[in-house]
Amino acid sequence: MTDIVLLPGDGIGPEITKAVTEILDKAGADLCYHTYEIGEGAYNKTGALIPQETFDAIAKYKVALKGPVTTPIGKGFKSVNVQLRLKYDLYINLRPAYSIKNISKYPNVDIVTVRENTEDLYIGEEHEIENGFEAIKRITVPASDRIIRFAFEYAKNNGRKKVTCIHKANILKKSDGLFLQRFEEIAKEYPGIEPDKKIVDNMCMQLVMYPEKYDVLVAPNLYGDIISDLIAGLVGGLGLVPGANLGKDVAIFEAVHGSAPDIAGQNKANPIALLQAACMMLKHIGKDDVAEKITKAILKTLENREDLTQDLGGKSNTQELTAAIIRNL
Repeated sequence: MTDIVLLPGDGIGPEITKAVTEILDKAGADLCYHTYEIGEGAYNKTGALIPQETFDAIAKYKVALKGPVTTPIGKGFKSVNVQLRLKYDLYINLRPAYSIKNISKYPNVDIVTVRENTEDLYIGEEHEIENGFEAIKRITVPASDRIIRFAFEYAKNNGRKKVTCIHKANILKKSDGLFLQRFEEIAKEYPGIEPDKKIVDNMCMQLVMYPEKYDVLVAPNLYGDIISDLIAGLVGGLGLVPGANLGKDVAIFEAVHGSAPDIAGQNKANPIALLQAACMMLKHIGKDDVAEKITKAILKTLENREDLTQDLGGKSNTQELTAAIIRNL
């Protein structure tokens, strides 16, 4: 069995995590789950959004599957996701999205967003100035180089033909200018892959009008966050799209949607995004055959609208959707 850390989170997190582990077990994933708390529930019990024992478990087992979490609104609360990314230097945020028949608004989307995960505005350095505040945007050569090189390596290893750099270097000439400059230099190392560059606002328009023209996107933290959600909308929403946070030693796979406290405990939640993240995790730990089997079952299930939850246009509940996926394994 392979040990993984299971982080159900809060809101709908425990429900969809239960559904996903049931499917993983039925598919023969052969995983040993070590379950720990994070988020608002952990804070209410321990006074910490991420208890030390959770940090220790992730460091020990190296691979985690994370459900959605709630970060309390107010001063002093740093995002759980940001804490995890910085703690383990999870500098890669990988978000694949592809069109699904009868679900997606666009028929020919197959895009992987590679987002730098440790700097840009997400460092959270804000300072009071007269009549307001200012935020620091940090872009460095080492962080830029490693995420851009990862994007090209990913393209090379997965049969992708083009990498597009997203920037705003026409305005942010030094910070985004550096990111673009490093992209142009590193692109020279990969003559078989087409380098492309787009200003972020134009990129948004291009994705809505011609998403089929794009392949791998690489972006600083903020742009990558925004663009990846836009792409999720093209293929059916955040309820379908997984994410991975990858570093040298640790990998955390997650559903990228929110904790949806308004429907928590009502058996309405859609577990597919977390299940897709689990498939990414399975490939990461060398269980490609199980991941492929589950992916095929998901796609088969999505063909029958009667089996789907309300967010996907169906009338089924969490348990019924889970049972349908298991039937289709």
